[in-house]
Amino acid sequence: MSIVSGIVLFAVVWFLVLFIVLPIRLETQGDRGEVLSGTPASAPANLSMKRKALITTGVAILVWAILVGVILSGVISVRDIDFFERMGPPSLRGG
Repeated sequence: MSIVSGIVLFAVVWFLVLFIVLPIRLETQGDRGEVLSGTPASAPANLSMKRKALITTGVAILVWAILVGVILSGVISVRDIDFFERMGPPSLRGG
């Protein structure tokens, strides 16, 4: 895995984790009963993006490290997920 591949994988994992973390413990203005004029009742009332970004980064690093470990160890290869055998038969090495 090249450095660029690792960075792209981390970015994808980070955004996936962000979309999972965003709605956790979120209170809307409608829940609090303090709807500001010009905003919908579903607008967040207590959103702390700095805290959410820190949590997301921590979880993303853990998930990314597990994925990189699996990829680099060779436990799962591309041939393992080639269900339609589009890659052809594996080549024989060493004789």
